[in-house]
Amino acid sequence: MRGVYMTSFFEQTIAAASGDYDFFEFDPAADEPIELVGLFLGNKSEVGDAQEEMVSYSVWRCSGGTFTSGNGSAGGEDPTDDQDEVGSYVSETVGSTPATSSGTLTQLHQDTFNIRTGLQVIWPPDMRIKCSGAANSAMGVRLRTALADDAVFSGTAYVGQR
Repeated sequence: MRGVYMTSFFEQTIAAASGDYDFFEFDPAADEPIELVGLFLGNKSEVGDAQEEMVSYSVWRCSGGTFTSGNGSAGGEDPTDDQDEVGSYVSETVGSTPATSSGTLTQLHQDTFNIRTGLQVIWPPDMRIKCSGAANSAMGVRLRTALADDAVFSGTAYVGQR
């Protein structure tokens, strides 16, 4: 692996009952494949028993066709090693209009987490979801549950460049 890079967002509000959000979206450069190494999501606002929610999320990949995404913020592609260059992918965080594709959009990893305790995942090398820059491919992490209450999330995704 060439390097591991971080894309993160800090204290972004996701409104109640607003539907799916893309926490992260990654669009690799041509001939610069990437893989999702780790994912951390946390919430600072909904911490009491009465606000506890289990929410669904998925890691998706689209390939082929025309890829469009929504109104998130530009993310960083910051190396974990200060000797590495910036990652060769473009990222977006907290998009309230989830990505779509005229090609194939596949939900690859689907699970739930408790927003009170957060989500911490590090995938072993053989289980990492990979995405090449060829054929208009991209991948991301999607919140699949409309929240009962507004929540303030922070998150970091670790992306490996191969």
